[in-house]
Amino acid sequence: MKTTSPFAGLMRQSPFKPIQKHMRIVSRCVAEMRPLFDAMIKKDREQINALVVKIGELEGEADQIKNELRLRMPKRLLMAVARRDLLSLIQQQDAIADTVEKISQIVAWRDMEIPEAIEELLLNLVQHTTDICSQAAAMIEQLDELLAVGFGGKQSGIVSEMITNVKRSEHKIDFLISDLNRTLFSIEDRLNPVSAMFWYQLIELIGDISNQAENMGDRLTLFIAS
Repeated sequence: MKTTSPFAGLMRQSPFKPIQKHMRIVSRCVAEMRPLFDAMIKKDREQINALVVKIGELEGEADQIKNELRLRMPKRLLMAVARRDLLSLIQQQDAIADTVEKISQIVAWRDMEIPEAIEELLLNLVQHTTDICSQAAAMIEQLDELLAVGFGGKQSGIVSEMITNVKRSEHKIDFLISDLNRTLFSIEDRLNPVSAMFWYQLIELIGDISNQAENMGDRLTLFIAS
């Protein structure tokens, strides 16, 4: 029986189309982080709650695509990329959306104020995290072009450079996190101990996102090298 599933239509076009669609939703999820922290600065609880709901909905959309891909992807793909590698790639993408949702849930559960001493550093970290996810999304948009040239040639060089840039960004974010943690530690005695614990957790989660973006680059490196 002929299927009318939109997902099946994407799979017929290219096995990468669902992965690209998934990453676009993940990117939208990440893009809500800066408004979320801006709302925290303004102490706008109504806006915070609205953004938490939006992030949850986007994460749910991403999960649905990931689950459909797992169920519908053929056991054998007549292409250079192994099925398990494609599933690993979308898992790394999905981990980003999961992490953003975890961040939003902490903000929703606990009425947290951003200490003035870390505000600028925190927003800088959030912006760089958003940027690295945009770089990772741009890599994913190159998958069809890579497939067309058999994961070689000039196109593979372009994507390799994009992967290198993601790694550079992740390295820079590591330094930003160190500065932020150091500053937080310097004011820790002025904070509620539980609040300090949650801030360290939030910073760690934001850092996880850049690690997950770098992991995506590592998966694409395997595609090119295979």
